Amino acid sequence: MPTPALAALLACPRCELALHQYPDDSFNCGNCGLQFPELDGVPCLFADPAATLAEWRQRLHFACEKLLQETAALKAELQNPRLRPLTRERLTLLHEASADQARRLAELLRPLALHHSEAGIATHLALQTRLPSDQGLTTYYANIHRDWAWGDDENTQSLGLVSKALLGSQHDGAPAPRTAVVLGSGAGRLAYDLHQLLPLDLTVALDFNPLLALVAARTVSGIDTQLWEFPIAPRSIGDHAVLQTLVAPSPVRDGFHLILADVLRPPLLAESVDLVVTPWVVDILPENFQTFAARVNRLLKPGGRWVNFGSLAFSQPEAAARYSLEETLAIVMDSGFAEPAAWEDEIPYMCSPASRHGRRELVVTIAATKEQSVPGPARHRALPDWLVGGTQPVPLLPDFALQTMTTRIYGFIMGLIDGRRSVLDMAKLIADQRLMTREEAEPAVRTFLTKMYEDSQRPKHL
Repeated sequence: MPTPALAALLACPRCELALHQYPDDSFNCGNCGLQFPELDGVPCLFADPAATLAEWRQRLHFACEKLLQETAALKAELQNPRLRPLTRERLTLLHEASADQARRLAELLRPLALHHSEAGIATHLALQTRLPSDQGLTTYYANIHRDWAWGDDENTQSLGLVSKALLGSQHDGAPAPRTAVVLGSGAGRLAYDLHQLLPLDLTVALDFNPLLALVAARTVSGIDTQLWEFPIAPRSIGDHAVLQTLVAPSPVRDGFHLILADVLRPPLLAESVDLVVTPWVVDILPENFQTFAARVNRLLKPGGRWVNFGSLAFSQPEAAARYSLEETLAIVMDSGFAEPAAWEDEIPYMCSPASRHGRRELVVTIAATKEQSVPGPARHRALPDWLVGGTQPVPLLPDFALQTMTTRIYGFIMGLIDGRRSVLDMAKLIADQRLMTREEAEPAVRTFLTKMYEDSQRPKHL
């Protein structure tokens, strides 16, 4: 549960003023009049908590619907009397595991107050409540098992590199950090390990994903949780679905707190912490690293430390923002930090004992000390006002106009599929509508239907 020590650090993600803690451990912002709920004792400090949690509820419903859809498909395949015995064994395992996993996810995320939805999967897809390809509810699902079920090799090496950055010779004589925040803490293992190892009075593990945060909350408090792992490349029939027990080495000591929040709007007061750790996160953010470095500076007390750990594979739309290591270090120095120390190490990455996949990753560790404050960046705005407010006209952007045209064509082609028309029949109708010439229409229809068919044959994954 949130403590007064944690409350003293927290700020409203909208206005950045201090929050007020109620006796029931919930928080509110007197300036914005915003009430922040909690899930199983984890504060939800989003700029718009009601809307954000509603979106997560939609994503959870979609995830469970997908699992049930996969369960039904597996059940149908099991009706085939000609299945080989070993194939039947594998499909039976997957069928039972998929059905059980849907129940386990719904129970684990019950604090999200999942309600029955009348909308089918097609409606959710049409409304774009499907899990995004980059940051969905289960995007980093494998990290849960890596953190709490696969053994300690990768976790131990990661902890060693981050602690080296804090305990190395570059910090001789500097006081040990007493307050820390891990931005993008995921399933929580690195934050947990740091809190157990270092003499920290308070550690804040911050992530925006409720599945990862609630798993972490249960596990670090000593509650064992079981979830199914579905390895990418199973080593045997029994490895196609493995019921993993998520266990922490020991219950976390006092002073460890989990928060649901956006890394780009961290709900922390300016200059409130001694240490910021950013593991595997800076290169996947939709914000320019230069802007994010200034956000980190704002959180740190004078002389505070920043440890960045993980890959450096920036994928911003602009080539100028896909920084090299040398550029990254220069930006850190330009953001109010002393010359950083940096080194590279090869460590195992996502090596499940049940999977043939797994690799070695060359990770970068950067350690920097805050030398001076820099002007803080404007509050991050993920969406334009016309989309957030809902009352302004939707602009006809060039991409929107193109998408409108292509959607109409796709819709027209889809409407021609009736179980009787052939590719040539459909091409003729498109040509008759003067959408394309006959010469263009036939290959266009064939290409469109080929892609649809290939998509329908791919395994359905969350």
